[in-house]
Amino acid sequence: MVGVAILCAVLAAGCSALGAMWQHAGVRELPGLKLTSAHQLVRSRRWVSGFLVLFACAVLQIVALALAPVSVVAPLNALAIPIIAVARARKLTGMLAVAVVVATAGIVVFVSITAGEAVPTQVSPNVALQAGQLVVAGVLVCVVAATFTADTVRALSLAVGAGILYGLVAVLVRDVTTALPEIEWVSLGALAVAFLTGAWFIQLGYAAGPPDLVVAGQTVVNPIVAAWIGIKLLGEGSGMSGLSQAGLVISAVAAVSGTVVLAYYHRARVDA
Repeated sequence: MVGVAILCAVLAAGCSALGAMWQHAGVRELPGLKLTSAHQLVRSRRWVSGFLVLFACAVLQIVALALAPVSVVAPLNALAIPIIAVARARKLTGMLAVAVVVATAGIVVFVSITAGEAVPTQVSPNVALQAGQLVVAGVLVCVVAATFTADTVRALSLAVGAGILYGLVAVLVRDVTTALPEIEWVSLGALAVAFLTGAWFIQLGYAAGPPDLVVAGQTVVNPIVAAWIGIKLLGEGSGMSGLSQAGLVISAVAAVSGTVVLAYYHRARVDA
């Protein structure tokens, strides 16, 4: 089952990269994106195509989360980073290559550790509430940062906020799917709110900066938040040794560092 979950998550990462590029192109066709003008996005064929691909991505992720622990599935979302970075690069510079390799290596190591040692657990109401409170606090910080910045920094702030929300979404999807045939209405409602808010943050991020930077921000933060909730709050890492936990921290730092280098690369490219 874990193997099937990993395959679904990898396919979802590919869909995420493709959908992000198409949606970014669609958002750029609508200058000055606001909530009141968001309905005009459906007039863009590229945005709609991106939406359909991302819908397929969501289905694949739901299947993956139903079959394996959050801390195994969520980190694979970040594979969209090297895919979209290489796809959009006019030429593969040394800085870009280093960023892609470091971020990808961090993801691979992280998943290798969690796939072997993470233990599937149930999501209790108390844990879901605690996770939700922490996520709201983190998102508010990102909103403040995005409000007082512009361009690349604003795009990255919004992407990080979306990543935090999507980290909670992954946990809530796990809660809803494992509870079937019973329906966890509170978790389902919170899932919908977090998902829609994160999706809107991403559209605003596309309007402010390049799609690979937005994807990099949210797809690195998303699995780190989801994995942290899974390991620390849900107890999926209860059987992990100290060495394994150190490996998780190092690989997470590597993935984040790769994203920071990508952000610097794009700022330098825009300035040039």
